[in-house]
Amino acid sequence: MIELLSSNLPLLAGFVFVLGLLFGSFFNVVIHRLPIILNREWRTTATEILKESECEVQCPKDDLPQKYGLVTPRSACPKCQHQITALENIPVLSWLFLRGKCRSCKTAISIRYPFVELLTAITFTVCAYIFGFNWLLLFSLVFTSFLIVSSFIDYDHKILPDQLTLPLVWIGLSVSLFIGPGEVQPSFVPDLQSAVIGALCGYLVLWSIYWLFKIATGKEGMGHGDFKLLAAIGAFVGFKMLPLVIILSTVTGAILGILTITINKKGRDYTIPFGPFLAIAGWVTLIWGQPLTEYYLSLLAP
Repeated sequence: MIELLSSNLPLLAGFVFVLGLLFGSFFNVVIHRLPIILNREWRTTATEILKESECEVQCPKDDLPQKYGLVTPRSACPKCQHQITALENIPVLSWLFLRGKCRSCKTAISIRYPFVELLTAITFTVCAYIFGFNWLLLFSLVFTSFLIVSSFIDYDHKILPDQLTLPLVWIGLSVSLFIGPGEVQPSFVPDLQSAVIGALCGYLVLWSIYWLFKIATGKEGMGHGDFKLLAAIGAFVGFKMLPLVIILSTVTGAILGILTITINKKGRDYTIPFGPFLAIAGWVTLIWGQPLTEYYLSLLAP
């Protein structure tokens, strides 16, 4: 099987596409449940602190089962609690077969579930075509997975959990440690020094902007999770590619942000999470950063 996948790119792409659909289905669970799990942990910690300070304030409890994680309990309809069967959980196809509704109570199922599954499958397939069958493909799929989950959590809750951003930093540094430049072709992996500098610069750039904006306006312009996400991206692409990441994320953020505010008729104080734009820019830079940079430089100096 390994020899077949390594020698047949269309077969590898098809295999990775199906793998992306399956992982995308799991990512939907993570996107929904991880913020709930973290919120429980924060409430438990807050309650313990309040008790220690002899304060009678108690944090409210939720109606979810006590044992609640990424794997258990089984997925169920949030309205009628109908447990999702295996046949109802086939990526994309089940949503189409059920016509986007719960089989039991006919409550509408968000189109975002198949969207995340297709997004994961498509981005996985692009990685397969770019990198081929090697270790770099594995790391690119991990990078893509973390970016997808982080983006949707940030979009929903305006948080980028340390449980996602910090491991991604270490994974990025590990890629440069074990797979050096040129060891795998095509390879856009920076050397270890460039990866470390990229992580440091990625964090410090947004950290500096955050404090300059706060000193000037008295408001917080972004969350601390954005610093860590850009640090993780810098670890993967190296410090030389960080300007491209910042430019792409700023431009896409400005365009989509203005469109969102205009369409939804929001005011200037409406907050838009920056994490998804960083994720888009980071992924594009990992896949096409080097060709884009070379093309831009060729325009400046033909």
